[in-house]
Amino acid sequence: MQLSDRVQRIDVSSVVAVSMAAERLTARGCDVVDFGAGQPDFQTPEHIKRAAVRALEENRTKYTAVAGIMPLREAVCAWHASQLGSNYQPNECIVSTGGKHAIFNAICSLINPGDEVIVPSPYWVSYPDIVKYAGGSMVLVPTQPADDFCLRAAAVEKLITPRTRMLIVNSPNNPTGMVIPPDEFERILDVCRRHKIWLLSDECYSHFVYGGVKPFSVASQPGAKEHVVVVGSLSKTFAMTGWRMGYALAPAELVSAMLKLQSQTTSNPNSIAQYAALEALRGPLDSVGVMLAEYERRRKRVLEGLRAIPGITCATPRGAFYAFPDVHGALRAGKQSIPNSPDTCSFAAQLLEKEHVAVVPGEAFGAPGYIRISYATSLDRIDEGLRRIAKFFAETAAAS
Repeated sequence: MQLSDRVQRIDVSSVVAVSMAAERLTARGCDVVDFGAGQPDFQTPEHIKRAAVRALEENRTKYTAVAGIMPLREAVCAWHASQLGSNYQPNECIVSTGGKHAIFNAICSLINPGDEVIVPSPYWVSYPDIVKYAGGSMVLVPTQPADDFCLRAAAVEKLITPRTRMLIVNSPNNPTGMVIPPDEFERILDVCRRHKIWLLSDECYSHFVYGGVKPFSVASQPGAKEHVVVVGSLSKTFAMTGWRMGYALAPAELVSAMLKLQSQTTSNPNSIAQYAALEALRGPLDSVGVMLAEYERRRKRVLEGLRAIPGITCATPRGAFYAFPDVHGALRAGKQSIPNSPDTCSFAAQLLEKEHVAVVPGEAFGAPGYIRISYATSLDRIDEGLRRIAKFFAETAAAS
């Protein structure tokens, strides 16, 4: 079968591939500890679920405006202003089928073949493929574990060329948990403003920051709006992953272009989910504090467990709910058992097959020799998974 060039230059999401492999083992009756999924194990709050039930009972089951119902767009703007200090109007907002959909629409609306998009590395798995689908070229700006993987404005500026069109920033970051300090984010915005490039700010994990740090959006800065595309999601903040609710905030002209694209693909987001999202944004944020406190406990346990394994080092994540340990040393210790060390794809496959622990290999994020561990699961499962990982490395080291 002859497929389009667009489709053939992208791959299935690596996180999806890991989840599928874990599901196959689970279907065989295996007890899998799943550190792969970036999904809260908390339930959607009751008041949000009740709003969805009411929407069904009130027959809110028809098509809506492509950009989302007006009350929801107003609520997105009001919530973002209240929580993150921005100033957007409904004509500068579009509701989408998840945050990934908003990112896809923004990139496809702005990037032409040959345009360069700067992306910090390690990066979220979907950025490269969406850029490639749009015909753009990805330019990587490495970040360092010794600096908690923090993106620096000076490093970005060195990579800007006449073909640079966009910088993608994800803070708090998936997979590293990096959080850019506000003053550094301001410097990054200044670089984008001076060079007239777009700053796409992926704020999926905005409210999961540790140590009493307040959520921050670069869109709160004076003069940001002309250069910034904000992408947000209700998936993590409100434990609504399966509801597929995201949004973008951007200049009205860009939102109109994204609406045009959305009108010819998905059309409006799910109507019932929109009414649930409306309740989420208008309702209390108590559940966020509960989740954050629990994630902080889990983070501590994961870091202690990983750092107790010989050969593993791990920077402290400042946000989100992922640890991104460097396993180069542990892989080298067992190199006779794990081919092509430090090939973390081979390691992840063997860990899943032998110990039934699912992790995402660092290659998916542009970082061979690392793995991503999601601690959006219970402390009991975290302890069991860490025990199995330690056992695996101990046995491969002994065998070598």
